[in-house]
Amino acid sequence: MFSLYKKELQSFFYTPFAYAIAALFMLLFSYSINDGITYLTKSTYQFSFPDIFYTNLIFFLFLVPAMTMRTFADERKFGTEVLLMTSPVNVFKIVAAKFFALVTVFIFMLTLSLIFPIVTALNGHVVVSELISAYIGFFLWGVMCIAIGMFISSLTDSSIIAAIVGEAAMLSLIYVDNLAQSDFITKYPKIQSFIMAFAAQPKFVYFAQGLIRMSDIVFFISVIVVFLGWTIISIEKRRWNRG
Repeated sequence: MFSLYKKELQSFFYTPFAYAIAALFMLLFSYSINDGITYLTKSTYQFSFPDIFYTNLIFFLFLVPAMTMRTFADERKFGTEVLLMTSPVNVFKIVAAKFFALVTVFIFMLTLSLIFPIVTALNGHVVVSELISAYIGFFLWGVMCIAIGMFISSLTDSSIIAAIVGEAAMLSLIYVDNLAQSDFITKYPKIQSFIMAFAAQPKFVYFAQGLIRMSDIVFFISVIVVFLGWTIISIEKRRWNRG
């Protein structure tokens, strides 16, 4: 599995792809910081986690499909999927290698973003506990989106379709709680409670505000495991169909 993980990682870092995605992420993060500084009302700038991380959460949703759209769609499109299907490596290891390669790219992006709270700490005030909590929440949210994007990529041979459907799926994560709060749904408390159980955004907000709840961690990990499981099933089904 490590050799496949290394190969996937090289496909990101030996090309401009990972650096372009990281540059866009840093640009968006810089925009959020600059926007906060622009409207300063105090002599020192306090790192605002709910605002900074929530804003970047929305922006990040536009980057994830670009990261995941090629995962399996391009393998199928260019015929290299046959090599994976006939390799002695089982499907679990194939999916895991691709998943951890993408997570590594994501960690690379998050590591670069640490420059902002460091600079802020030198010139203002940073609540370290909130910083750690916000990064944990952002990491879990990002990994969840990666798992969802990989599953969608496993269903098609078009990276463009994978990106579009992935974008729609990830944007829906933002608006699930809005649906639950709509006038129609609020008339049915049980349905509302059921929908809210699948709302990821409110759970992320707790992290962004410095609150780490075990139930929220379990939610994100459960969603990640479920979508990775579906991805394995999707690839395994194609493998069996090929005989």
